[in-house]
Amino acid sequence: MPSIRDVVEALHGRDGVDAVLVVGSDGLVIDSRSRAHVDGEGVAALLPSAVRGVADLGAAGRRGAFTTAVLEFDGGLALVAALTEEAALVILVGPGINVGTLLFDIQRHRSALAGLF
Repeated sequence: MPSIRDVVEALHGRDGVDAVLVVGSDGLVIDSRSRAHVDGEGVAALLPSAVRGVADLGAAGRRGAFTTAVLEFDGGLALVAALTEEAALVILVGPGINVGTLLFDIQRHRSALAGLF
């Protein structure tokens, strides 16, 4: 069975991926791999409040529990996926990258990823 480190390494090796972080609900990095220009600690520190905000949006819209978000910025996308109540996965990709396969893999393997904790 792969470890969380193995998963982070495999995701980081995909084309266009700038960073992969597994972040605890306390905003601390559990594991990560990123290019030099990414502030992983900053992303991790901000993630819990961002997830709470998106989860509140979903609740107000009666969409159910938060699972995955795709956030678009001028410099690329941020994919955020809830793994457990204590951890989330963040994948930062560059502009123009097709993230369809990443989203499919996250959805398909979410329970296996959550089982690594």
